[in-house]
Amino acid sequence: MVQSLTIFLSDSHPVTLVVLGVLSIYFIAITWVFVYRFFSLQAWVSQEKESLESLLMGSNSVSPFSYIDPFLKRSAALCKEILDLCQYAATKDATRGLSLLSVVASTSPFIGLFGTVVSILDTFKDIGQASASMSLIAAGVSDALIATAGGIFVAIFAYTFHQLLKRKAYELSGLIRMQSDALMAKSKE
Repeated sequence: MVQSLTIFLSDSHPVTLVVLGVLSIYFIAITWVFVYRFFSLQAWVSQEKESLESLLMGSNSVSPFSYIDPFLKRSAALCKEILDLCQYAATKDATRGLSLLSVVASTSPFIGLFGTVVSILDTFKDIGQASASMSLIAAGVSDALIATAGGIFVAIFAYTFHQLLKRKAYELSGLIRMQSDALMAKSKE
């Protein structure tokens, strides 16, 4: 395994290696963003669920750990505009990091394809300079396609992570909206 990796690294086109390096950095970055954001959003959703349950069970206000609480404390009176502002701010905070995942999901296949094209061009150059056998052509094309596979691999994870975090942010936004609606209903009583 180590020997085949060494052979691959020594025989690969430098652009292919750079592309695989960039895709590796992308993969590490999206995995870190996903893990960090997923667990922080999960904890936040938990706090907001507890606050909503408390509010629905008869509490007069949200939990002090709720995202809404600081907005209510700074406002002189409860109004729909403040609660809407709170929801927009919560959505903005909850969707932080999604842009990176979206950019990686859309660009990584193209980065991989770039590495593939450069490697295939290099293979055709080698074919033109010597009477190449089928094994040389197959090895060159195989090397080239590894970059495309790497790009698609990273894109799949980036898109999946993006969708999972987007769903968590949507759930959080819904909890904030439900608490806002409950507060407005209680204020009219």
